[in-house]
Amino acid sequence: LSSVYRMFMCSVSAPCTAMPLRVYLALVLLSCLPLAALGGGGTTKYSREMNEGEKQRGATEFRVLKLNQVWEKAQRLHLSAVKLAELHSDLKMQEKDELNWKKLKAEGLDEDGEKEAKLRRNFSVILAKYGLDGKKDSQVVDNYINDGTENDMLDDPRLNKLWSKAKTSGKFSDEELDKLWREFKHHNEKTKEYNILLDTVSRTEEIHKNVISPSEDDMKEVLYGKHTELKEKIRSINQGFERLRKLSHEGYDLASEFEEPRVIDLWNMAQMANFTERELESFREELKHFEAKIEKHQHYQKQLETSYMKLKHVEGTGDKDHIQRNKEKYSVLAEKTKELGYKVKKHLQDITSRISRGGLQHNEL
Repeated sequence: LSSVYRMFMCSVSAPCTAMPLRVYLALVLLSCLPLAALGGGGTTKYSREMNEGEKQRGATEFRVLKLNQVWEKAQRLHLSAVKLAELHSDLKMQEKDELNWKKLKAEGLDEDGEKEAKLRRNFSVILAKYGLDGKKDSQVVDNYINDGTENDMLDDPRLNKLWSKAKTSGKFSDEELDKLWREFKHHNEKTKEYNILLDTVSRTEEIHKNVISPSEDDMKEVLYGKHTELKEKIRSINQGFERLRKLSHEGYDLASEFEEPRVIDLWNMAQMANFTERELESFREELKHFEAKIEKHQHYQKQLETSYMKLKHVEGTGDKDHIQRNKEKYSVLAEKTKELGYKVKKHLQDITSRISRGGLQHNEL
């Protein structure tokens, strides 16, 4: 191409006298062709690859590469429809926090790297929570929603003992037992997440620099001294256990304001914070709306699970039209469940942050 170009430039500076007319006209025609044609299609190929790359990026679920990799891996595993939707909501929260952190970092607002370290811990918690961390002893995820209380076991023997007493006490109606079971399950999940976080922090901290040959108690003391998040979680767990112990022995107070365990936790936290009576009243109203949002999300979770089971059944019939209709319904429910799950988690994060800024009273355990 460069030699043809030089010949053409020569012809321009020294017209027909420098070469035969046929050669000159051929060069003029060549100069009118697109550069891509002269280059053997290189630019066309490049453009095609770029377009395909853009399409692929447009089809990805998240704007952060590692989150897409986790999502793709999860879809290949045998996670239930509800767990998959929950994972999606957790990953969306992680994406939001990571993108916000990138802005902070660009402005030089995370010089000590603590926010970055917290992001890594949160990501590790997500992986462990859904059995995506590659560990053989990762938790086994149920493939269905179990609203019943039969044959259910909790990780903490103390919880199992309390639950067994509550079931046989005669102080609870069937509806109250279902409500109490949700509280026990919530406490169990809080304890699991705390243990995952503790394990993650332990592995990333150089404990030996702080304590020579540390015992388990020494190690925890060092970690608690460095991580307020661990302190807050263990405080919440201890308070939650006391609440369950009291409930199991005394039954429900008819004047109880909230039923959803997460909302009960938030209300207890708010009452310990330095809020005025007017602020607390406003907070109470917000928590009522938040509880309604959680109940709506739980409704869609149950609908999604039912839709998934129906789809699996219909796929066995081989009726293509029926299968397609159920796939479309399932897809709509899955998207709505993911969307609501993200809104619930985002609202929960916002409320928790505002309570912390309100000044929680850190009473010693």
